[in-house]
Amino acid sequence: MPNSILEARTLTKRFAVRGRVDVEVFRDLSFELAEGELVTLIGPSGSGKSTLLHLLGTLDRPTTGEVLIEGKNVAQLPDKELSAFRNHRIGFIFQFHHLLPEFTALENVAMPGMIAGKSFEEVRPRAEELLADVRLSERLEHRPSMLSGGEAQRVAVARAFLMKPAVILADEPTGNLDTRNSDILFQIMYDLSRKHNQTFLIATHNLDLARQADRVMHLEAGALNAA
Repeated sequence: MPNSILEARTLTKRFAVRGRVDVEVFRDLSFELAEGELVTLIGPSGSGKSTLLHLLGTLDRPTTGEVLIEGKNVAQLPDKELSAFRNHRIGFIFQFHHLLPEFTALENVAMPGMIAGKSFEEVRPRAEELLADVRLSERLEHRPSMLSGGEAQRVAVARAFLMKPAVILADEPTGNLDTRNSDILFQIMYDLSRKHNQTFLIATHNLDLARQADRVMHLEAGALNAA
C-alpha cells in the first residue's frame, strides 16, 4: 500500500485464563492503513476490537507478530522509548472523554504537549485552532463539568490531534452519545481527517456511521475481513 502509515503483520493475541488455559482472541491478522485514510472497525461484542486497538496503540504487546508505525516496529521498543513514541505519534479517543476535571477545555487539549515538555504558551495556538475545528471556540475556558457530553467528546478529539500523530485510534467514540451528537462527532472526525490528512482507525457498533468511512474492516471469530 503506497504511503502506508500503520502495518500489522501476522498479529496473534492470546490471554492466559487463571494461569492455565490460553484463550486466543485472534491469529495472524495482517492489514495496512494508508496516510490520510479513515477506516472503521466493526464486529460483535467480544470479537477483540478493543484488544486490537490496544496492540496497535502500544498499550499492550502482541503474543506474536509486528506492529509498524511509519516503518518502525513499535512492538519491540523498550518500555521507556515506547511511552515517548506513544505520546508523540499515536492519538487516542475513548468511549469516555477522560478529560481532567480541574482544567479548562483549552488546557486539556494542550496537555499532551506539556507532558512532552513544551510550555502552555507554545502549544496554545494549535490547541485553540483545534478547538475551533471541533466547533468549540466559545468553550475554551469551560471546564468539563460545564460541557455537554458531546462537547466533552469533541474536546477529546481535539486533544488527540495536538501532537500531530501518525495515527489516531478511536474506541467506540460515539458510544455514549445520542444520534444527533454521534453524527456531529463523526462528521467532525471525517472533516479533520481530510483537513489534516490524518489516518484514523475507529472501532464502532454504529453501522450507519461505519459505512461513511473510506473503508470498513470486520473482525469476527478471530478473522479480519473487508465489510
